[in-house]
Amino acid sequence: MSSDFWAGYISGAIGIIIGNPLDLIKVRLQASSSANGSVEPRQLTRFESTSSLVRGAAAPILGYGALNALLFVSYNRSLMLLDNSITDPTNPQNCALYKLWLAGALGGIASWTVSAPTEFIKCRAQLDARPEVSSWSVAKDIIRNRGWRGLYFAGGITCARDSIGYGFYFWSYEYCKRLMASPDDEDSNSAALKVLFCGGLAGIVTWASVFPLDVIKTRMQANTIEAYAEGRTLLESQTNKPELGAFKLAREVYRIEGLKAFYRGLGVCSLRAFIVNGAQWATYEWLMKYFQNRSWDQPLKST
Repeated sequence: MSSDFWAGYISGAIGIIIGNPLDLIKVRLQASSSANGSVEPRQLTRFESTSSLVRGAAAPILGYGALNALLFVSYNRSLMLLDNSITDPTNPQNCALYKLWLAGALGGIASWTVSAPTEFIKCRAQLDARPEVSSWSVAKDIIRNRGWRGLYFAGGITCARDSIGYGFYFWSYEYCKRLMASPDDEDSNSAALKVLFCGGLAGIVTWASVFPLDVIKTRMQANTIEAYAEGRTLLESQTNKPELGAFKLAREVYRIEGLKAFYRGLGVCSLRAFIVNGAQWATYEWLMKYFQNRSWDQPLKST
């Protein structure tokens, strides 16, 4: 395995561990409807138990680690194909910014094979408040009722979100680094702070660019939940309602709740994105330097 694979895997897993509690709040805010009156504000931010802080994290820790590894490997290889002059894709100083966006978009499409089932399992696990629910029980339930293809429910909107979002992810990170470039970059402390800041800003830009798509994805996946804890619904029951496609669901949400529904939870998501992606980029770049110093990085050109 190449060094960028392991650096991506480890940094992705660390990001999930750090950001899962805020992600839980974000998903519940996105899935709630102010129109049906069934959700109280305290339900969206309360945690049923200490374990609920990491509810739905098992699948992402495994899945998002693999997703992040696949993302960075695909991005690095795509960037070298788009620009033959690049020998080190982790430091593309002279590369045109549009190529960075395209490489990120291609990486997002490649990582979709992992992100689609991971997101569906995570969303279901986070929204079902029953204490016995876990990522594993949700996965088994989906496969039992929908088959293996069911793991890719809402896969089209997830793919669009990943492709556009990761395009802006790599573009904004590198653009921010170029804007902040200075002679002080030789100082390790200064360089580390810039990586944290640029990584955090890239996370915010990414989510701001695709948040409405993520809301639609969450609503589609949330509508598949039919069982609720304690006799109280976190979401309006969809048992007797047909599953809507992305476009029909978007029109329905806009008609009932207006434009603000597509940005509900963006504040929490931005806070999480800054913390998680700052940590992820710092971990990724540190690991890449560590592997290079140990002569691990010949594999950058092979898998």
